[in-house]
Amino acid sequence: MRTLGQLVDELTPDLDRDTGHRRALAVYRGCREARSRLLTSLDRLGGLDEPHRKNHLEPHLFRSFARYARAFVAASRPWELLATAQHHGVPTRLLDWTVSPLIAAHFATLRPRGEAVVIWRLDWRRVHARFDLPDHVLTIDEVERFFGEVPPFDEASARREGPVACLFEPPSLEPRIVAQGGAFTVCSDASVSFDEFLARHGLSDALTRFVIEGEDVAVVRDQLDLVGVDERRIFPDLDGVAAAIRRYYE
Repeated sequence: MRTLGQLVDELTPDLDRDTGHRRALAVYRGCREARSRLLTSLDRLGGLDEPHRKNHLEPHLFRSFARYARAFVAASRPWELLATAQHHGVPTRLLDWTVSPLIAAHFATLRPRGEAVVIWRLDWRRVHARFDLPDHVLTIDEVERFFGEVPPFDEASARREGPVACLFEPPSLEPRIVAQGGAFTVCSDASVSFDEFLARHGLSDALTRFVIEGEDVAVVRDQLDLVGVDERRIFPDLDGVAAAIRRYYE
C-alpha cells in the first residue's frame, strides 16, 4: 500500500445489512519491522537473538512494579496493575492493540528508516470462539472470573486449564489508554510468539498483515500527521506535546 487512503480502503469492511454500517470488529497493532513476529515486551527482554529466555523473570518484574508503583497509580487489582505496567514500559506477557488502524499505523511509521513496516489485524472473535470465550471484549471482572484474580504466571490461582488466549479492555485508568483505544491480548503460553501460538491452534487466518513498503512509509507518516494522528493526540500530556513538536522539527 502506497498511501493512507489505500490502507483505509483495504481495511474498510463490506456493508453490514443489519446495521447499515461498515463496522470492523477487529483490533490492530503496528510494528516497525515487517518481518517481525508478534513478540511481547517480555519475549524481547534480553534480546531477539534468543527471545523468551528471560520469561521466567515475569513474576519478579510484576512484584517489583506492584511494590514501587503504589504511590502513582489508582490500580489495585493484579490484572489492572499488569495492564498499567505494560502501558508504562514494564516487560509483560501482554500485547498492545488498538481499535483504530490509524493509531496502529502511527506506531508503525514513527521515524521512517526506509524499511517496510506492518499493521497486524486480529479477528479476536475467532480467537474467543476457539477457546469457548464470550463473543465480546472481556472486562477485568470477566478476566478474573475466567482466569483467576492473579495473572497467568501464578498457576496455583488459575481457574482455567489448558492453552488459551483472549482480548481484554482495561478500565480507563489513564487518559493515554482512552486516547489510544487500547486493548490487550494475553496468552497462557509465554514460550512462543503470539502468531505462532495462534498457528498451533488453527488460528493463523485470525491474523492479517498489511505491509507498507519502505519507500512509502514517509508518505503515510506525513498523511497521518495531516489527519491529526500524532503524539499530541495519542499521548494527551506534556510528554506527547513535546514528542510531537520534536518530531515535527527533526
